[in-house]
Amino acid sequence: MATTTLLQRHAGEGETIAEAIRDCLDYGKDPEKTESGKYISAYECDPATVADEFLLAKASYAAMTGREQKKENDVLCYQIRQSFYPGEITPKEANRIGYELAMRWTKGRHAFIVTTHTDKQHIHCHIYYNSTILDCTRKFRNFWGSSFALRRLSDRLCLENGLSIVENPKPRSKGKYRNYGEWQKDRKGPLSYQDRLRLAIDTALAERPADLDEFLALMKRAGYEVKKVRGGGISFRLTGQGQERFTRLRASTLGDGYDLQDVLAAIEGKEKRPGHSERKISLAVDIQAKLAAGKGPGYERWAKVFNIKQMAAALAYIQDNNLTDYEQLAKKATEAADRFHVISEQVKQTEQAMKTNAGLKAATVQYAKTRPVFEQYKATKYSRKFLAEHEADLELYRAAQTEMRSLLGGAKLPKMDVLKEEGRKLTAKKKQLYGEYQKARRDMQEIVTIKANIDTLMGYTESGRKQEKER
Repeated sequence: MATTTLLQRHAGEGETIAEAIRDCLDYGKDPEKTESGKYISAYECDPATVADEFLLAKASYAAMTGREQKKENDVLCYQIRQSFYPGEITPKEANRIGYELAMRWTKGRHAFIVTTHTDKQHIHCHIYYNSTILDCTRKFRNFWGSSFALRRLSDRLCLENGLSIVENPKPRSKGKYRNYGEWQKDRKGPLSYQDRLRLAIDTALAERPADLDEFLALMKRAGYEVKKVRGGGISFRLTGQGQERFTRLRASTLGDGYDLQDVLAAIEGKEKRPGHSERKISLAVDIQAKLAAGKGPGYERWAKVFNIKQMAAALAYIQDNNLTDYEQLAKKATEAADRFHVISEQVKQTEQAMKTNAGLKAATVQYAKTRPVFEQYKATKYSRKFLAEHEADLELYRAAQTEMRSLLGGAKLPKMDVLKEEGRKLTAKKKQLYGEYQKARRDMQEIVTIKANIDTLMGYTESGRKQEKER
């Protein structure tokens, strides 16, 4: 079963900040554990220089904000350990899931590296993310219950990918509760075939199959053999895993919510699945196509009522917005889509400019801070002794110099006051654009859905519209 642990990395007694960061990252990147670096991925950093980049961001944060913490209280980086059940996942897939977990957990605001270790029976990932955010203005704020939030996020990812999880984990406590290690020790064995089948059903339904045949195809893709039994029932057997007997899809075997009727209700949309919210205005259902795919009379009655409601909402919309002419409606739908794409591109360009601005400010500060050390090193005629004593500062100097050259692209470096003013303007611009972006997205989704429903109501298809224009 997939498990997670969230750790904080501090500098130990007698250990420099640079040494502390390098030690933990070097352990994660160990070639013997990652098959010579084959299973390493990173976001907004280079695995070869990740320690120096974390250090540079930390120094930039101190220079930009003026905030300094005591060495023993300063969190240098955070580490997530994600372990998977033996034999259930490949190293490549584990690294992909670990990367997605890190991206969702940090929301893309922190640089991170994911290393997947294959030296133990259970494949596991070590995820290291910088405590300082990418623009070096804030740090990650750990919160009460973060370990449980991380576990829930990991469980969701595992369920989406058909992997097993700890269904009823116990929190660590001195009382009656047990930690995961104690809980696992007392288990008689791994997940039962019924447990795995329930997880596979949840994962298949999360894909929102159009009909029962598509649901069964998803189950086959997950490694299950399907058998239809007398009376219209369905049974499943996991192939290649030692399961001898088929397991019947019914509540008395798998529990509440896992009867064939429950699955059919979920497929037909009568039961809300976790993580899927319904829009106020939705596309009308193609009833004839659904009936041809095997939907029954009950579904047909529900779909007709649903379509009437959606058509009524569409007609009310075009009347309220004076769009009774179809060409006006089509034009507005096109304009809404174009406006959304234009604003989306403006947001991306502004975010890229902010990233460049923040990088220049951080590199400039670090360059100015470490240049005196380099000048002393130069004055000693590049003494090896001096290099050994000031290696960390010299590496930071070189990293800042390389970053500045890369960002400037041959242009002249602006003054710090100019960079700060530009950063403030870009932040204000992004805030304004993001509000416009959200509104443009809602407007586009609404008008495009309305137009699609009107097309269905009027019997328009793409070819039909072209023929009408020709006439």
